[in-house]
Amino acid sequence: MGSLTLPLIPMAGGGGYTPPSADDFIYDPILGTTWLNKVFLQSILALIIVMVLWFVLSRNLKVVPGKRQFFGEMLYDFIRNGVGRDMIGHDFRRYLPWLLAFFTFILVNNWFGQVFFVMLPTYSLVGYAYGSALLVWIIYITAGIRKHGLLKYLKLQTMPEGVPWFLYLMIIPLEVLSNFITRPITLALRLFANMFAGHLVIMVFVVGGGFLVTQADGLINNIGGGVSLIFSFAVFGLELFIGALQAYIFTVLAAQYIESSISEAH
Repeated sequence: MGSLTLPLIPMAGGGGYTPPSADDFIYDPILGTTWLNKVFLQSILALIIVMVLWFVLSRNLKVVPGKRQFFGEMLYDFIRNGVGRDMIGHDFRRYLPWLLAFFTFILVNNWFGQVFFVMLPTYSLVGYAYGSALLVWIIYITAGIRKHGLLKYLKLQTMPEGVPWFLYLMIIPLEVLSNFITRPITLALRLFANMFAGHLVIMVFVVGGGFLVTQADGLINNIGGGVSLIFSFAVFGLELFIGALQAYIFTVLAAQYIESSISEAH
């Protein structure tokens, strides 16, 4: 990724302010590797958190649930009923564990942007969003082939019912583009763009506000910096909501794509 740092903006007291940019999302590799960096390590940490979370929530279940079990059942029912059953239908149980784990994994990675000492949502780097979308792509295509067989699946996905045969020359390329290419790309970019933009906004308020309070001259600048820092807490809260919403949307769309692959009609 090329350098996108904007020119320094001079302040009244001298010095300069470098606004947050895409360069702030780039981390150097560690331990002499070309691929191991902070973002990769936090994605591994998210995986461990998800595994430990569901291990703890699923232990010692009782007829009358306590707070821990109630929270686990509430989260489970949210994905089971609101995503799996409603979107996929009677075959949803086969895909429920994956949907539940995927939702939790994306949620944890998104909320890393509001955790001190991490302060970066994993999916603000587009490669991780593309990786997750690729996994969805593999799963919904595999589900369709397993349900219908390769030839019937390709027919269902490229030849919609009721379309006259003489339009196939135009319809088939459009259906291939929509079902096999556009879906994973838009799925990834939607998640990436929301997390990248939201975290960039937080950095603008925090870094800019901190600079105005500590480095800029003039009472107005100091007051503006303080207001910016205070307002950043509201942005933090908004990003917590956006992170959860994007995890939900990603999971819903994944379930919808699976349903469209295993259904008899397209």
